[in-house]
Amino acid sequence: MNAVSKIDESEVTKLEIEQPAPPAQPVIAAPPIEPAPVPQKKKSRGLRFILMVSVPLVLVAAGGYYWVTGGRYEETENANLQQATLSIAANVPGRIVQVNVADNMGVRKGDVLFAVDPEPYRIALAQADAAVANARLGVEQLRAAYNQAQAQARSASSEVDYAQSQYDRAADLVKKGINPQSTLDQTRNDLDKAKQQLSVAQQGIDSAKAALDGNPDIATDKHPTVLAALAARDKAAFDLTQATVRAPDDGVVYKAASFKVGQYVGVGTPLFALVETGDTWVDANFKETQLTRLKPGQKADIVLDTYPDKTFKATVQAIGAGTGAQFSLLPAQNATGNWVKVTQRIPVRLQLDDSDAKLALRAGMSASVTVDTGASRGFGSLFGHAFAGEAK
Repeated sequence: MNAVSKIDESEVTKLEIEQPAPPAQPVIAAPPIEPAPVPQKKKSRGLRFILMVSVPLVLVAAGGYYWVTGGRYEETENANLQQATLSIAANVPGRIVQVNVADNMGVRKGDVLFAVDPEPYRIALAQADAAVANARLGVEQLRAAYNQAQAQARSASSEVDYAQSQYDRAADLVKKGINPQSTLDQTRNDLDKAKQQLSVAQQGIDSAKAALDGNPDIATDKHPTVLAALAARDKAAFDLTQATVRAPDDGVVYKAASFKVGQYVGVGTPLFALVETGDTWVDANFKETQLTRLKPGQKADIVLDTYPDKTFKATVQAIGAGTGAQFSLLPAQNATGNWVKVTQRIPVRLQLDDSDAKLALRAGMSASVTVDTGASRGFGSLFGHAFAGEAK
């Protein structure tokens, strides 16, 4: 065993000598090892403490500043543009002979919209003119009758005077015994007849005077019959003008697609609508909690969704008399046991100060409204809310 081991060791030594040496490897210098920094525990703890204290203070200060300076502007997106809508109808009945409008057509104030056949109203006006002339002629006849009654009264008065003188003479002759009694009776009868005729003439004067409205010198056109005829004439002339219907204001015609020539229309029947473009306002529905500082006369900015790059100036005109729920068809009954408090909204009307005529403003457009109340909450409000929280 020892001999074998010796041989093996010698062979191994020989083999190791016979093997070629490996090539030399380039030596790479190792980077210098820097000593690890010693942690500064005290400085890190101080910075952390400063951040923990300063960040909440900054947040509290920013929130307080926002609360104190806020509350001046009240905003809502629950708003719509409104325009007055007029229902166009005929004032006189008749058949349509002219139509100058079409659906969604713009018109100006005074433009002719349509016309009813005017011929019947021209005839009625001619008849009214004739009635006026006839009434004036009647007044002149009444005045002549009054003059005639006066002449008859003067004649009857002369007859009475003559009959009275005849009666007096006959009575004197009868008293002297010259004439018989029958002569006196005849003259007395003639005197009574003359007096009756005078009475009838006086009644004729009173009747003719009453026909002249109690004033014989009344002007012809002031007489009641003439005034009635003139009123009828004015009515006929007015009806003739109403046969032509004109636009009451600038606007856009709506729902006139089925309005055609030849259609018979009655008085007051709605034919189509006219949306006035000159009278434009915005109805904004603010929450009841936003109305604390909102008052009429305050200025506001309005932005329509259709024109987001255009800001319209407006003024608060009025605040609604109640909430929408209060004036709904079926108002809520809060006396029930399942009542839940919900913040209500109250409509506020804002009148546009000016509007760009080039922009097509249409009723119902959605809008965003910002009202400048001119007052912020202030420090008192901040402290008041804080004290209220502590009280709770």
